Amino acid sequence: MTLGVAERQGDLLDEVTRHCDEAVPEGSVYALLHRERDNLFPDGMFADLFTSTGRRSVPPSIVATVMVLQKLGGLSDREACERFAFDVRWRYACGLGGWDAGQRASFAHTVLVDMRARLRDSNDPKRVFRATTDLAADAGLLGVKRALDSAPLFDAVATQDTVTLIRSAIRGLLRAAPAALAAAIRAALVRHDDYTAAGKPPCDWDDAAARELLVDELVGDGLAALGVVEQATTADPAVGEAAALLATVVGQDVEEGDDGVFRIARRVARDRVISTVDPDARHGHKTSARRYDGYKGHVAVDPDSEIITQTAVTPANVGDAEATQTLLAEFVAPSATTHDAAPAATTDDHDPPNNDHDPTNTGTPHADDDPAADTPDDSHDAAGDPDDGDDGAAGDGEGGGPRVYGDAAYGSGDNLEALRKMGATAMTKVAPATAPGGRFSKDRFDVDLQAGTVTCPAGQTVGLKVAANGNGTATFGGLCADCPLRAQCTASPAGRSVNVGPHEALLAAARARQADPDWQADYRANRPKVERKLAHLVRRGHGGRRARVRGRQRVAQDWDWNAAAHNIARLAMLGVRRNTTGWQAATA
Repeated sequence: MTLGVAERQGDLLDEVTRHCDEAVPEGSVYALLHRERDNLFPDGMFADLFTSTGRRSVPPSIVATVMVLQKLGGLSDREACERFAFDVRWRYACGLGGWDAGQRASFAHTVLVDMRARLRDSNDPKRVFRATTDLAADAGLLGVKRALDSAPLFDAVATQDTVTLIRSAIRGLLRAAPAALAAAIRAALVRHDDYTAAGKPPCDWDDAAARELLVDELVGDGLAALGVVEQATTADPAVGEAAALLATVVGQDVEEGDDGVFRIARRVARDRVISTVDPDARHGHKTSARRYDGYKGHVAVDPDSEIITQTAVTPANVGDAEATQTLLAEFVAPSATTHDAAPAATTDDHDPPNNDHDPTNTGTPHADDDPAADTPDDSHDAAGDPDDGDDGAAGDGEGGGPRVYGDAAYGSGDNLEALRKMGATAMTKVAPATAPGGRFSKDRFDVDLQAGTVTCPAGQTVGLKVAANGNGTATFGGLCADCPLRAQCTASPAGRSVNVGPHEALLAAARARQADPDWQADYRANRPKVERKLAHLVRRGHGGRRARVRGRQRVAQDWDWNAAAHNIARLAMLGVRRNTTGWQAATA
């Protein structure tokens, strides 16, 4: 298919165009696209997606315009094509006007599917989103402030239970295997199941013994199939991927008992695959009470212009802070991060409120941990309700780096250190230290890092033992035995111990800075802008809060288009237009 080119010479007497010129507001997205479509995404911008021979495509500038309006309306592909065919504003935005001879009346919805596939397979899948940020930069709308946050994106598939996962993975391996290998796998299976029909196998689900036998037989078949594949000499990548998925789902939810029977484990695997249809989706939670399955859509926003400057999509169990360098890629060396190499799944970004430990020292022990109720650190980024916006500060930004605003999820010690190395000013709150039972938290202790000592509220001072990894521990032990403040400090028979992480100085300085009224006023004036932008992005159910596609790559592409569409809508409100000197905003 060759590149189609849109008609540049419009009909001056076209009644639809004349009507829209008068009726469509100047600050409307339709007016901006009508006026600047060829400057935003000209047909030549997509030339690499097409060949030099074949029939002409629908002009990519028209398709891109339809896809932008589709995201703003939260429409399906069919609905978007219907709007293009019958809505005069859509035709006006595409530069087509009415339905007279020579004007394109409509096109099939599969054209949109084909365009997304071509972009996804290209070397520059984010070109439309980048065009909006380049325009904003040329118009002088982007400064160095960046507000970061994420929103849950619910997946487009059903979460599967263990039985369905294992059986579906076996069926997937049989489909991917060549005929000879598939026959060998079937010969090794022992269950009376041909694995052709989807869904759960027949079972008396009210009989615990029958359920247990079914799980054991499914695991046995899964292991047998993997054994056949391991001995085979196939180099087919599809077989390798199917076998890897089967190995994951077989091993994540079951455990072998002493009697050799495989049973469902009474736990949830940390990085559990929840569907064989969308293996990238994960369990996630916004707070301890608000859980969901799917992905996270991350954004960086310029709080002054409210332009989205960068996006990323990760599995739902990846912490917000893990996407920081991706979102701030413009301030990082080009080789440091890319959108397509988004952070791998690690942990959930928000611990439940009222954690029993200081949630801000990622990967380190905590000074307010009580040995009687010690909670090991789970490498979570931060605790607390993410909507409260509690983060910390680090760095002075004097190296020309960004001024970064974020909630408590971005206030971990590791993230503050990364921002400091970037030369950023971290306007991210650090959550206050807490202790179980309302006892004395770490901030009631005087931690002197230079002297290597810790002094408790009762005035007792002990030395701080620092390990090679930078973690330190101060143990009060017998000093707590007759202390009058013991009941307010610890319930442990061994006395109170205080743990200090390698980024303790950064965290303490950040907590001190965020008590400054000027700091708080700056934070309140800028941080909420990203919350509003996320609300715009997810206000549509279809393709907004709920993903309309499967797989992280496709969800990320949809998120990029969503951000690009809202950037264009924002640019229209700012009165951006191109003149002889370049892009200029009416508000600039």
